[in-house]
Formats: sequence, C-alpha cells, structure tokens
Amino acid sequence: MKSALITGANRSIGLETAKQLSQQGLFVYLGTRDLKKGQSVVEELKKEGFQNLQAIQIDVTNSDSILEAKNIVEKEQNKLDILINNAGISKGFPENVLTTSISDIQEVFDTNYYGTIRVTQAFMELLKKSDQPRISNITSGLGSLNLHSDPSWKYYNVKLASYFPSKALLNTYTILLAYELQDSPFKVNAIDPGYTATDFNQHSGPGTVEDAAAFIVKHTLTPDNAPTGKFFSKDIEDEAEVSPW
Repeated sequence: MKSALITGANRSIGLETAKQLSQQGLFVYLGTRDLKKGQSVVEELKKEGFQNLQAIQIDVTNSDSILEAKNIVEKEQNKLDILINNAGISKGFPENVLTTSISDIQEVFDTNYYGTIRVTQAFMELLKKSDQPRISNITSGLGSLNLHSDPSWKYYNVKLASYFPSKALLNTYTILLAYELQDSPFKVNAIDPGYTATDFNQHSGPGTVEDAAAFIVKHTLTPDNAPTGKFFSKDIEDEAEVSPW
C-alpha cells in the first residue's frame, strides 16, 4: 500500500485531499499542528467509512516536530511515496508592500516557503525508497509573476506583500527541486487548486474543496511519463496547458 503525508490536512482542501487519496487505496497521514484536533477529525472520518487515515503531529516551522513525524513514518512504513506540502498561511487582505512589517512577512515565509523546504529535506530519505515518489507543492495563481504582470488578469489587483512572494518562491523551489531530481523517478510539481471557498479566504472563492482536491490528486497520482517541474492551475481553462509562472 502506498503512503502519503499531507501537511495542514486537518481541514479544507488538505482534508478533502486526504479523503480522496484514502478512497483510492492509499494510507494517508494527516499532518496537523494540534494532534488532538487531528485525531478527532480522523475519528469522525472513520465513522463515515474512511479507512487508512492517521493523524500525525507536524509543525512545518519546527524542525524537531518534523523530525519526530519523519521517525514515526519511517518506523511504520519504512518509506514515503507521496509528500503534499499543503500547509500555508496568509496575513489577510489588504497587505501593502510599503507598510507590511518584516515580522509579518517572515512569519508567512517561515510556513509557506521555509516550511516546505524543511519538510521536503527531512522526508527525502524516505521518499527515495519509493518506486514512484511524488512531491506536490500546493501553490496559488497569486504566486505567478506572469499573471501578476498582466493588467487584464482578473486577480491583477490582489497584491499581497507576504503571501504573493512566498508562493512565487515556492514555485521557484519546485523548479530547483525537480531539476535536482530529474534523473530519478521523482515527479515534483507546483499545483494551484484554484480560488476555492475555504476558511482561508472567508469562503469567498467560487470553487469547491472537492474539485480543488480532485485537481491535486490528478496531478499527484501521475504515471512514470508525467511531466515534472511544472505549474498546474485549476483556474486556467485549458488544464492541458502548463500555467504561466
């Protein structure tokens, strides 16, 4: 049985992604900062008939927490097939680049960018033991430099001083990581599930968590000949096209 770890998986898109992967026969670790909350979520899911789910405590801003989670997965699975770096935060809107504090920017970067690097580096040993290792970095169209430079883009005026650059850096990291792993079975991609109604945006998005999660699963459970180092966005009408970075 393949195994997957999803950070920030105790609610919204991360939780729905865990449910859908479970339905496809994977063993899924729901990464959560609060283990009790995560365990409560898993208990409810099991009552609904979901199987192969386990809450695991992981704070992507804390190296000790990440190592403890890695040790648990190693002891129980001896490898990891899929890592979905989903944990992310925002300081909200508006967020002016001239007035947003360095501390606020650092806080967002610590989770959205550095957190992904911490987790990926810690779990690389276990991912390399998989026959088909996959790393999906959950990003946003708000991290696209091309789109943010296009005045005709529908979200052109949504400029967030910490969230936008943190996702742009995450996209850059995806390219670098895919390059480093290009001669291996790894597939590393940045996936934007689209503007989805979640607690993250006060449920203002038009998309559903079900559709967002399905998009993530589609571009994570990929065949050996699938692309790597790409950016896929659900907000792009033609999903066959690689989205603009």
